[in-house]
Amino acid sequence: MNTIIKLNLQDEIILSELWSLQHKAYRLEAEMIGFHEIPPLLETRDMLSQSQEDFYGRFDSSGDLMGAVAVLEESPGKLTVTRMMVSPEYFRQGVAGSLLEFIFAHYPGMEQFIVSTGKLNIPAVTLYTKHGFIPAGLEEVAPGVELIEFYRSGML
Repeated sequence: MNTIIKLNLQDEIILSELWSLQHKAYRLEAEMIGFHEIPPLLETRDMLSQSQEDFYGRFDSSGDLMGAVAVLEESPGKLTVTRMMVSPEYFRQGVAGSLLEFIFAHYPGMEQFIVSTGKLNIPAVTLYTKHGFIPAGLEEVAPGVELIEFYRSGML
């Protein structure tokens, strides 16, 4: 039985597991898109513990953190998925999709969900499109590195 729960970043064990997961996942994205200055890779454990985002993690039956998602309501009715990370050993097992579906169900009153990812991160682009996100804009964040922003209507 897999469980998704809100993560307490003041719990040192949870914080360490999340930080480790974040580095594993974002290092792979950095390689994929050719950009190593992805903000989560530059973050210390202390910086992570001070985050204003709400983090949710999916654990397997033995208590291992399979993946996590972070969200932030930056304006009323708009929820941004600020981070999505899956441990490489759980790739292609529906972990990210289950985290997105959890967020949609957990925040039913949202008018819009927003997410962005590297244009060259094909697995993430595919994931977001599959879950109803529509490309809304493209931004060059560094020479040759483009981020796609996606929107999904809430209250579907």
